Amino acid sequence: MELVNILRNKGVMVTEINKWGTYLRKQWEDNFANHLSHKEKRDIYLLDNGGFCGYLWHLFSYEKKDCMKGEEAEKFFNDENKDSCYVFWQHTDYALILENAGLLKSSDFEDEHDVYVVDKEFNWTYVKTHETGLCGPYFSRK
Repeated sequence: MELVNILRNKGVMVTEINKWGTYLRKQWEDNFANHLSHKEKRDIYLLDNGGFCGYLWHLFSYEKKDCMKGEEAEKFFNDENKDSCYVFWQHTDYALILENAGLLKSSDFEDEHDVYVVDKEFNWTYVKTHETGLCGPYFSRK
């Protein structure tokens, strides 16, 4: 994966994990969307529902949580302390654990879609969508 090479070339320690996606998506939901009821989550297609593919980032596009958007989101992410992070995607169980990630920048995810970056305590998140420009990227705090 090209992203792994980009990160390793920056000195980021990358651990690839093939089965953590479901767990990390649930943790993300529990930490950032815990103020919504199940019905509210269903109404914004936060989760897969009735043949419609859900996206966690709908939390931001439907304005159900405060966030920074676009270039402002990129700036906040770039300026954030990023020692240890998780990276995961919407539609795969593949995930990354990043250590020594201080040099991580939004531009590293230029070729990624529906990717979530979160610190290990789930205090903040950066999301790059497949609709970047129209929706996202987003940055938010818990």
